[in-house]
Amino acid sequence: MKVLVIGGGAREHALCRSLSLDPDVTALHCAPGNAGIAEVAELHPVDQLDGEAVTRLATELGAELVVVGPEAPLVAGVADAVRAAGIPVFGPSREAAQLEGSKAFAKDVMAGAGVPTARSYVCTTPEEIDEALDAFGAPYVVKDDGLAAGKGVVVTEDLAQARAHALACDRVVIEEFLDGPEVSLFAITDGVTVLPLRPAQDFKRALDGDEGPNTGGMGAYSPLPWADPKLVDEVMDSVLQPTVDELRRRGTPFSGLLYAGLAITSRGVRVIEFNARFGDPETQVVLARLKTPLAGVLLNSANGTLDDQAPLSWSDEAAVTVVVASHNYPETPRTGDPIEGLDEIAEQDAPHAYVLHAGTKRDGDAIVSAGGRVLSVTATGTDLAQARERAYAAVGRIRLDGSQHRTDIARKAAEA
Repeated sequence: MKVLVIGGGAREHALCRSLSLDPDVTALHCAPGNAGIAEVAELHPVDQLDGEAVTRLATELGAELVVVGPEAPLVAGVADAVRAAGIPVFGPSREAAQLEGSKAFAKDVMAGAGVPTARSYVCTTPEEIDEALDAFGAPYVVKDDGLAAGKGVVVTEDLAQARAHALACDRVVIEEFLDGPEVSLFAITDGVTVLPLRPAQDFKRALDGDEGPNTGGMGAYSPLPWADPKLVDEVMDSVLQPTVDELRRRGTPFSGLLYAGLAITSRGVRVIEFNARFGDPETQVVLARLKTPLAGVLLNSANGTLDDQAPLSWSDEAAVTVVVASHNYPETPRTGDPIEGLDEIAEQDAPHAYVLHAGTKRDGDAIVSAGGRVLSVTATGTDLAQARERAYAAVGRIRLDGSQHRTDIARKAAEA
């Protein structure tokens, strides 16, 4: 089949890499893509928030499946436009994508579905904000109700910082702090059937030891050797299936990728947030372990035939991703710096380690940085220790002036 992927980050590079390895994919296109994706897919310029433009491009290319990667096009209704043209699309409708687009909507759905989550208040006035902060106390958890590219959440002991973030949002969700480790679990769904993938853990803070500001994610690993073997089944029964059933009951069926961000608390599993698309950087490690060809699974989701899907096949290997970020990320990052060492990784570390591009572009013969998170260096190994070793060996070959990365991704899990 001919496949068009919408987006241009490391998540989309991971998707394109997996699709390029699928023998059923005869032509692979990506819009707008990046310098790395250009090696496995044909790139096309497009305004990814413009449903008509994306539909026009898909029609011109004869695409038989459109995969919408990022959250912003989904919340903008791009999947609806493509679906209306009769083209199968992997990704939820604008209404269903509000599960990520609005924290308040997600909380309402969870209440209706009986899904365990943190107690919370939705606030729109300074008075409501002060009451909520006072009710929960420190540590304060303050979430912008809308999309914020992974940077709309502040968790702090500092009341003034929490209040300032809340006041900067039009509408804000303030909730109780959830203790315990965090887990990301993805599920592919067609609105009825739910197919869970393997869990991963990501690292949101910019600096080692989970210090520094929140980011879009600085690394990830899978599997989770410390997690209860029954975790996936438990989350399926208490979170994923009830949420999909509730959205269908409301007349807004959710088809695509349902991402549950979870806290494994002393009182059991609690949902921190939902996303309506593959997470970045967790996708990089989850797809590194998936052996089942990807295109057919996504097409079954798009066509409502997921109950026909054979059980997914997984590698026993571990996977680790380390994000290499620009100078000054997550504040205003510096861009335009040349990136060197990519050829060395391809020559010396493949196939166990490879680079997925996030914020890059081609400038003449050079590849330069073009965003905050620049590269996702991903490696596999017989266990997390070997995957870590391979990932960091590859990171060590990259030369990008002023770049930064965490040195402790998956360390604790590998040593456990």
